[in-house]
Amino acid sequence: MVPFVLMGFPKLKFFMFFMFFMVLVPWPWVSSLNRDAAILLRVKTSQLTDSTGQLNDWVDSAPGAPCNWTAITCDVRTQAVVSIDFSNFGLSGRFPADLCRISTLRTLNLTNNNFGDFISSDSFSLCSHLESLDLTLNLFVGELPEFLTEFTNLTTLVLGGNNFTGEIPASFGRLPKLQTLNIINNLLNGSIPEFFSNLTELTYLGFAMNPFKAGPLPSSIGRLTKLRQLFARSANLAGAIPDSIGNLVSLQNLDLSQNGLTGKIPDSIGALKSVGQIELYSNQLSGELPDTFWNLTSLVHIDISMNKLTGRIPESLASLHIESLHLNDNNLEGEIPVSLSLNPNLSDLKLFNNSLSGTLPENFGLNSELSFFDVSGNNLEGPLPPNLCAKKTLQSLMVFNNRFSGTVPVSYGECSSLTYARIQNNKLSGTLPAGFWGSTHYQLIELQNNEFEGQIPPSISNARNISQILISGNKFSGELPSEICELETLVILDMSRNQISGALPSCITKLKNLQKLELQENEIGGEIPKSVRSWNVLNELNLSFNRLTGEIPSSLGNLKVLNYLDLSSNMLTGEIPMALTQLKLNKFNLSYNRLEGKIPSAFDNKFFYSSLMGNPGLCSSDLQDFPSCRKSKPVSVYLVAILASCAFILVVSLLWLLIKTRKSSARRKRNGRSWSSTAFQPVRLSESDVLASLSDENVIATGGSGRVFRVQLKTGQLVAVKKLWEANRERESKEVFKSEVETLGRVRHGNIVKLLYSCIGEDFRILVYEYMENGSLGDVLHGEKGGVLLDWPKRFDIAVGAAQGLAYLHHDCVPAIVHRDVKSNNILLDGEFRPKVADFGLAKILRRDIPKGDQVMSHIAGSYGYIAPEYSYTLKITEKSDVYSFGVVLLELLCGKRPIDDLFGENKDIVKWVSGIAISSMKQWDGIVDLNQVVDPRMNQSTCDYEQMKKVFDVALLCTSELPIHRPSMRKVVELLKRTPESHSLSSDR
Repeated sequence: MVPFVLMGFPKLKFFMFFMFFMVLVPWPWVSSLNRDAAILLRVKTSQLTDSTGQLNDWVDSAPGAPCNWTAITCDVRTQAVVSIDFSNFGLSGRFPADLCRISTLRTLNLTNNNFGDFISSDSFSLCSHLESLDLTLNLFVGELPEFLTEFTNLTTLVLGGNNFTGEIPASFGRLPKLQTLNIINNLLNGSIPEFFSNLTELTYLGFAMNPFKAGPLPSSIGRLTKLRQLFARSANLAGAIPDSIGNLVSLQNLDLSQNGLTGKIPDSIGALKSVGQIELYSNQLSGELPDTFWNLTSLVHIDISMNKLTGRIPESLASLHIESLHLNDNNLEGEIPVSLSLNPNLSDLKLFNNSLSGTLPENFGLNSELSFFDVSGNNLEGPLPPNLCAKKTLQSLMVFNNRFSGTVPVSYGECSSLTYARIQNNKLSGTLPAGFWGSTHYQLIELQNNEFEGQIPPSISNARNISQILISGNKFSGELPSEICELETLVILDMSRNQISGALPSCITKLKNLQKLELQENEIGGEIPKSVRSWNVLNELNLSFNRLTGEIPSSLGNLKVLNYLDLSSNMLTGEIPMALTQLKLNKFNLSYNRLEGKIPSAFDNKFFYSSLMGNPGLCSSDLQDFPSCRKSKPVSVYLVAILASCAFILVVSLLWLLIKTRKSSARRKRNGRSWSSTAFQPVRLSESDVLASLSDENVIATGGSGRVFRVQLKTGQLVAVKKLWEANRERESKEVFKSEVETLGRVRHGNIVKLLYSCIGEDFRILVYEYMENGSLGDVLHGEKGGVLLDWPKRFDIAVGAAQGLAYLHHDCVPAIVHRDVKSNNILLDGEFRPKVADFGLAKILRRDIPKGDQVMSHIAGSYGYIAPEYSYTLKITEKSDVYSFGVVLLELLCGKRPIDDLFGENKDIVKWVSGIAISSMKQWDGIVDLNQVVDPRMNQSTCDYEQMKKVFDVALLCTSELPIHRPSMRKVVELLKRTPESHSLSSDR
């Protein structure tokens, strides 16, 4: 109508009329934007807590408001608000349902914030016009909200990583357009609903990692023909896999692992023509594998390990061009199909711990870039495949515990990619290829209990990263090459039960990281190297049943951690060094040598008889089976006179000393006290009242330096009192007392425990500290209180607080202080779980007149599992030793495990364990570490901030770097921990 009226107007009049129309007629989108801005500002003010200031630009007067505001996206054409994305903003509050009052809103993303509390079904219904709702990684609790109104447009619903409990409401099955449903990693404990199969538009269904009632996968799951991903790991599934699984023709990823599924794998699994990954490991599946895999041409990875499968590997599975096949830990039998070795894509094959027999197909490795090959623990025989490393990509060769025979193929000597070679417990023989010894990537060689022969070649020096060489029980001969001394990373060297001859190379003492040296039952001659000072971490030395000559080096007695020493059945001569009595030995054997002289008194008892027998030249004061050392000699009158005179002088001196002591004691009693004390903080106490309270019922801890008591003063104040060990530990007690007083007496910091008072008497030394209600971090994580720290935020706050305390000691104290015994048991927690570093009995003040790093200790101090590797063999004290120990504490907080645990495997601590997991998962996931393998499973998942946990994990690995120069300072550690994940950088300052 308007254009018709304007047709006769001149151009100027038309323009004036148009402007008049624009001013007077209200445009809908202008009023809509104002209304949306008002809603957003109201929600920000009343429903959100923005502690990081992410929404500071939400100002009504800002140009383009609200479309230019952070987190807001508007439609380009209409300028209507269509999306709000708060992911990783650090916001908190309840579910901001009022945002859904913006009628044009289609997407609401609250991922990884601190939103919590219940979500009411009424407020949830305001969002019925949304297409996508993502509440991942928040703190929501209670039951899942009902869909009281129809959510006819909803395509994406992501509620994972919260704390929802109870049943999944039936209204979840009435979402006609839903394509993605993610409720993983909650606390849902109801039944797995059959109505999942009503959501026929689903492409992703994830309900993994929930403690559901044990129940089956819905029998009608096959109705979801558009489903691409089914993620149901650790969902307490039971019963058989339904036959309808084969109807999921669009499925690309099937993960039903770590459940209680039983019965046979249905033949219908062969109809999953689009599937790329099948994960069925860690169930109770039984019967034979179906021979129906022919059409799974998209399959890349299949893992059906750790079940109860029987029968043969089906040809239809072996013929697929998959990259990874894991069938380990089952009861499979028969021969390995030849077709498996013809696969051009195979890189990862794990068939270990089955009952497979026959020979290995000789084409393995010839057609594909094979990296991981593990057939150990079977009944395989015949020769090893000659082409396993034809593509120069083989990293892990695991064929141990079989019946392989013949020689190791010459081509294995050119396999420079090898990291692990484990071929022990077979019937292999002959000489190993020279190059086989020298892979630069080696970490482990295990060849035990075969029939190998020949010499160990000088090329072994190329294995510069190796930590273990285990070749016992073979026929290796010749001398040990001096090049073996270049393997500085070597921790265990076991060449026992061979035919090795010649003398030990003198340079073998350069292996400063060596912890175990076993060369027994060989033909080694010559002398034991005299200078073994660099073997500071050696705890086992076995040179028995050889042809060693010369004397036992007294320097062996200086190896503080040596607890296993066997030099028996050699030709050693001379006396038993007195220095050996300094060792704390669990195994000690010098029998059947040619030793002579008096047995040191510490060994001169029945307990050590079997360790000394077979040495006819030894004499004893007490052991009847050895000649007596006592010899009768005439005693002259002059000698008797001299002895009598000495005795008289001694008696007079003792009487004089006794009288003086009594007078001194009486004088102190007349003065009203027999001790000296110092107050470091204002506290009212009586020394006698404190001493009276040091009874067994008040003991709260016992450590290396003394016992700690909980004492209530007359004022009602609780204090912790440490009474140091006495008498036979006098020197140690003095050192600990002096160190604690010198250190804590001048330290003032919120994360360092307060020393209130010290007192020293004739027969006691006590230190009085502030009382910490929650004990030590170690007790809370690992002791009777284990599991108290179930939420991640508390653990993170403890990490930051403890780091601040150590940073103060290193950087703000003049001169700097090194703690030397940082561990979880020495981090105390008050009533609010605030951390304070304690126990400074080993602390050292870095002197300014000695260059940094050159202050050498007389012995190793610290606790096993926390000691930095370089400290154990250099004894040099630096702040970086504390940094390493703190890194171990960070790993304890993250993993919930002690530094030393049988779970880690032999000769592994928590650092090696997590490092191995990090390396393997980064290889598997393209540089990304899978934290799920290390995070403490006891923690409340809804409180876990995975970005923050990843940051702590990275910092821990940096702190526990092998070389001190690669570790950050404690000041840098605090900075790294406090940084937001986005700005996180792991560059260390040295």
